[in-house]
Amino acid sequence: MKGISLQEHIQREKIKARALKKTRWWRRRVERGVCYYCGKRVPPEELTMDHRLPLSRGGFSTRENIVPACRECNAKKKYLTPLEWEDYLKKLKESISECVE
Repeated sequence: MKGISLQEHIQREKIKARALKKTRWWRRRVERGVCYYCGKRVPPEELTMDHRLPLSRGGFSTRENIVPACRECNAKKKYLTPLEWEDYLKKLKESISECVE
């Protein structure tokens, strides 16, 4: 990202992501119908493309960084990094277990 603005980086990476969406690699990932985050089975047309490390946080549109996600998980994750997302899930599980006790 050296020498370009964050906005330019995001625009370039979104173009790359749209190109990846047209590949057999992505179609195979989506055809499985499984959300990367929650593991739920979802109709393939309801899966979205998510950047594990968000573009706004310096992520890139690469196969290693892009995963299929259900709309619910994608909306909740927003701009969180993988570590922040894990912390969020941990806190959520703790609060649920406290409510059950």
